This record gives sequence, C-alpha cells and structure tokens, in this order.
Amino acid sequence: MDDGHVVELDDEIDLHHFHPKDVKLLLMDFIEDAKARKVSTIRIIHGKGQSVIKSVVRGILEKSDDISTFHDDNYNWGATIAVLKCEEKK
Repeated sequence: MDDGHVVELDDEIDLHHFHPKDVKLLLMDFIEDAKARKVSTIRIIHGKGQSVIKSVVRGILEKSDDISTFHDDNYNWGATIAVLKCEEKK
C-alpha cells in the first residue's frame, strides 16, 4: 500500500523493532541502497545481548560480497559497524 510517505535513508538502520524473519530482506535492501548512494560505512542497530537479530545480521554480513569488514560498535554492542567494499575503478 502506498500511503504517500517517503522514508529517507542515511547510513544507519534500526532493526530491533522488526521480526527476525523480515531482517534479511531489509538489510540486503539497505546494503544495496547504501552502495548505490556510495556510502562507505553503515551502522546496523540490532539490540544487545544474544540477540536473534544480531545473529541474522552477522550471518548476512559474513556472506555478503558487498561487505569488506564488520565489528561491534565500540560504544554500543547493540549495533554493528560494516564497511562496504569500494567499487574498483576501470
């Protein structure tokens, strides 16, 4: 349903309000969008502790060809910082 609302994306996505089954598609779309906008570093909020969403996020980042490295946010373990791979110049 299109209700006319536009969502502006930046370098951060907060996933801890979403159901784990929805996280994969959301995160993959977010990474693609960040890549298209030439964002080099993204922050993914997933929640602290042994979060199911954090496990899903880490699995996606480990398998993604678009991610160079990732690590816990130093100030907030409820978030992960990921560095996108740069496009090679031709």
